[in-house]
Amino acid sequence: MTTYYSKITGWGMYVPERVLTNHDLAQMVDTSDEWIVTRTGIRERHIAADGEATVSMALKASEKALEVAGITAADLDLIIFASSTPDYLCPPASSLLQDRLGATKAGAMVLVAGCSGFVYGLVTASQFIQTGLYQHILVVGTEKLSWAVDWSDRNTCVLFGDGAGAVIVSRSLEPGGLISARLGSEGAEGDALIVPAIGSIEPLTPEKIERNEHKIRMDGRRIFKFATQVMVDAVVDVVSAAGLTINDIDLIIPHQANERIIDLAVRRLGVDRSKVLINIDRYGNTSAASVPLALCEALDQGRIQPGDRIVMVAFGAGLTYAACLWEWQGAETREEPILVSNWPISETLRERLQQMRVAAWRAQTEARAKLSDATMAVMLPLYTFRKGVKKRLGK
Repeated sequence: MTTYYSKITGWGMYVPERVLTNHDLAQMVDTSDEWIVTRTGIRERHIAADGEATVSMALKASEKALEVAGITAADLDLIIFASSTPDYLCPPASSLLQDRLGATKAGAMVLVAGCSGFVYGLVTASQFIQTGLYQHILVVGTEKLSWAVDWSDRNTCVLFGDGAGAVIVSRSLEPGGLISARLGSEGAEGDALIVPAIGSIEPLTPEKIERNEHKIRMDGRRIFKFATQVMVDAVVDVVSAAGLTINDIDLIIPHQANERIIDLAVRRLGVDRSKVLINIDRYGNTSAASVPLALCEALDQGRIQPGDRIVMVAFGAGLTYAACLWEWQGAETREEPILVSNWPISETLRERLQQMRVAAWRAQTEARAKLSDATMAVMLPLYTFRKGVKKRLGK
């Protein structure tokens, strides 16, 4: 029986021309460049122009991905469109994109998993490819979050931007592609990131619009706690499932929600920060577009080479989370580290040594996480106390 592998053969990205800087936002709400950068790492974000929408941005990113892959839209078997900001509730954005691309034989579906949507889509596409059912699948993550932002709320309006990223996942006989994955959800915490008044549970009324209930509401503290935990756990799971440790990973592409979240996860994982792609300063949080935008930049900058092992990890509304380990194809796979691959010992002993190596790394990561949690438990009350004193003193 033929074994098929999923291979990313094309990629493309698009961001709107308009750039909204922190200094621009300071003219709109009570904030400052220093306040935003210190708390988020964001310096600017791209905002869609009038008439520019989710599907039109996705179209531009998808056309670039098709060009890189060297195929046409007619070659596509399926379109997986990850987004939480569709042009319409009906018809689906995936069908609109399918028509505008001219993907005449492709099926099309929307995948709604918040900021985790692109990774969910990439894992889903890989299953269709590996079974041999399809040959070429377009996976796109696109958001027009400026439409859903309350521009009077300084706690959320500083975070989000618009953009699109797309990849072509193709069938390959070359080993690699998706190695391991973890998809998860903690729906009990769903109200930590919510748009209350758009949906079937309650009609949208003028009163709800007046209260901005049709805009994003977020409990930042709950999101921070959730994200720092699941990002680390998901990375550890997909890496150890492959029989590897963090030292075997060449690049981590995390969801760009908050640089402090990324930094804390990096410390807990014990990974060199140079192995982590961070571009939040220029784009902000683009939700489902976040990971594909970063992936495209990494490829265009030459940071990904054949044989490299890449971890993509995200978290978002739902609350959802997703991670996958991807081995980049294109050349002969490199040799394993000498510790586990080149000794003249039995395969059983080699596997046992690797299991011990992975177990030791997991234990170290868990220990760092516990220490970090203990430190935060001590520092948070102190920070809250100092903040209260400054407020009373009028500082």
